[in-house]
Amino acid sequence: MTPALQRGHVAIVGAAESDLGKVAPGLGAIDLMAQAVGRALDDCGLALADVDGVFATTSQSRMPTLALCEYLGIAPRYHDATNMGGASFMSMVAHAQAAIAAGLCEVAVIAYGSTQRSMGRANVAAPDANPHEAPYQPLYTASSYALAASRHMHVHGTTREQLARIAVAARQWALLNPVAWEKKPLTVADVLASPMISDPLTLRDCCLVTDGGGAIVLTRADRARDLRRPPAYVLGLGEALGHYSISSMPDLTTTAAVQSGRQAYQMAGLAPADMDVLQLYDAFTITTLLFLEDLGFCPKGEGGRFVEDGRIAPGGALPVNTSGGGLSYCHPGMYGIFALIEAVRQLRGACGARQVPGCATALAHGNGGTLSSQSTVILGTAATL
Repeated sequence: MTPALQRGHVAIVGAAESDLGKVAPGLGAIDLMAQAVGRALDDCGLALADVDGVFATTSQSRMPTLALCEYLGIAPRYHDATNMGGASFMSMVAHAQAAIAAGLCEVAVIAYGSTQRSMGRANVAAPDANPHEAPYQPLYTASSYALAASRHMHVHGTTREQLARIAVAARQWALLNPVAWEKKPLTVADVLASPMISDPLTLRDCCLVTDGGGAIVLTRADRARDLRRPPAYVLGLGEALGHYSISSMPDLTTTAAVQSGRQAYQMAGLAPADMDVLQLYDAFTITTLLFLEDLGFCPKGEGGRFVEDGRIAPGGALPVNTSGGGLSYCHPGMYGIFALIEAVRQLRGACGARQVPGCATALAHGNGGTLSSQSTVILGTAATL
């Protein structure tokens, strides 16, 4: 372990969303970032004048940190606009910790914003031209994830009903979340009967399309203890790249989360059995299943059977995506920041009806591209230090 990545050296002290769903006309991605940053700073009792590190990304700005800092009227000592899709924010936690350890900044904000729903597909970054995939006219990105789902079903006997259980569990959690987009109960039959998007994935196997932004604030552990909310200490970090195009993925049923998870567990000195709650990137039902396997919560190929009895739903043995996730809470293009926000809230005991009792450890996992980039963060309360 390098000095820059020491267990418990930094903590997330502020976490907040912007407005979600479909936001007011005229608002853009940077507006939502700024709104979330303001709320996250208020959450922890810090001010813009305290911020000297800014980390941000979005598909709606070529230079998001410059745009956000200009908007906020600040000139940080350090900034980072890493973009590896929805895994960016977990990786930014690692980058922010390294910057804080190196003395490059003391208070870092990580921010995201998107008006994907308001703007429609014109807002979504198009994939780079790929001569190996383009002739088949895939629906980006659903067809890529459908390939992974089809392969898992073929190799491991996973069923459509088992995948549907993941969507149902997410909806059950969302019904307990006052700000979740979806508010109607969902059944396995509803998932199977919804319109086919890319075989075998139907509409309810796919994430929402919403507007929204989010932000978290990090600082040194010694400073974190004196702030407004209980800190969520960064215990473990890991990131790994697998491929860019789905046609180059070595094994459609195994992601680089195997590597990122292993790194995070090693740094944290913890194992999958030690996790109280999971926040897994769920752009599609198959991603939740793959990450349960690749992060060590069940053997490869057993994900379908693992979820079919309500294990990851409210009241189940392993709470997963307690906000409702990208499937039922919100999904404004890159979901990773929202997984971190929910993990922090669970560790604070601030989730109301969806609170996991006695939550002391949380794993938040981000995914980017087409199962391409993977990044894992393990957080804990003061009791875990």
